[in-house]
Amino acid sequence: MGLRGEAAILGFYELPPQRKLAREKTFNLEQWARLSKAALDDAGLEATDVNGIVTPMIGEASMFVPSTITEYLGIEANFAEIVDLGGAGSAAAVWRAAAAVELGLCDAVLVTFPGAHDVPTHERRPFVMEDQMFFGASSNSYGSPQAEFEIPYANLGQNGPYAQIAKRYGHEFGYDELAMAKIAVDQRTNACATPGAVFHGKPITAQDVLASPMVADPLHMLEIVMPCQGGAAVVIGNKDMAAKSKNRPVWIKGFGERVPYKTPTYARDLMYSPMVHAADQAFTMAGITREDVDMVSIYDCYTITVLMSLEDAGFAEKGKGMQFVNEHDLTFRGDFPVNTAGGQLSFGQAGIAGGMHHVIDGARQVMGRAGEAQVADCNRAFVSGNGGIMSEQTALIFEGE
Repeated sequence: MGLRGEAAILGFYELPPQRKLAREKTFNLEQWARLSKAALDDAGLEATDVNGIVTPMIGEASMFVPSTITEYLGIEANFAEIVDLGGAGSAAAVWRAAAAVELGLCDAVLVTFPGAHDVPTHERRPFVMEDQMFFGASSNSYGSPQAEFEIPYANLGQNGPYAQIAKRYGHEFGYDELAMAKIAVDQRTNACATPGAVFHGKPITAQDVLASPMVADPLHMLEIVMPCQGGAAVVIGNKDMAAKSKNRPVWIKGFGERVPYKTPTYARDLMYSPMVHAADQAFTMAGITREDVDMVSIYDCYTITVLMSLEDAGFAEKGKGMQFVNEHDLTFRGDFPVNTAGGQLSFGQAGIAGGMHHVIDGARQVMGRAGEAQVADCNRAFVSGNGGIMSEQTALIFEGE
């Protein structure tokens, strides 16, 4: 069961993030086209090579999204998929594209995630803040469990629920705030070696992290992701496309996915995330062990997400993650490289494209194109995606030839 490792990432493109958009405002459809063109150019492929797409929701269509995109791009797709898994969406889109390639449905698939939400508006149709955005909840519709059992009790947004998980972790296993700060510090070191990262050239110390404002106890501001404007795309193709590409193919050897609930209210045990299943499946499918990977790129909306993922993916013993962080150098030059382009904490989170940052981080390293931040002799990477409040999770295993 699973992938044969016969589909590869052949090219990618990631816009340098901007905290406030300084580039031209463009619609999601325009972003889709421009990001895709850049990824194809990077791979050395033509638009006529593409016969599949995978996309998130876009602003210009609330339904028939894939066909709206193929129509705009002029692609006659054999496979057109929409993925709605939040921060896990990018990693989830990659394995779906790889499966379409391995099934022979497609020669090359574009996986493109626009990440600039500052789009053109008209004075007669200004931007309207929707109720969900006020509530900080994905659904306040009558009949939704979230509207009935979460919103009335003020269980809203992301900062509070992630802080609850961190608090619970501290109750169960103890809490070393210096170790948590070190996660942010090591990722900032990686961002300082990555031109284009939003915090490039701005190193921090653990004391800086702990002195930053407390947003939701125990999470400080520098432990929380920085929302930005950006966007990213990858091209996934078969062996024939790989032979045409100018880059080292990054074969997708394994994946895992687990979507057991929407809000952590319904988690059986907050201390074990769906990554336990996703990572086990990915490693089993790839036929390698944790010790075989040369770098990991872990979804990092919060430092607690990194810690929990390190444990639940099997890199650190449950409850010993903070000790693991203290005992390892997590920078690109260290013995356990994590989020070598800075992660979303220091590279920036370009909305729904934030998860694609980790896909490209892993692919860039295996292709050997990370410049100053390149991990020596990097041939295998583990990538994770995380959506909701640790509720939707996906894992990928990459391998170079």
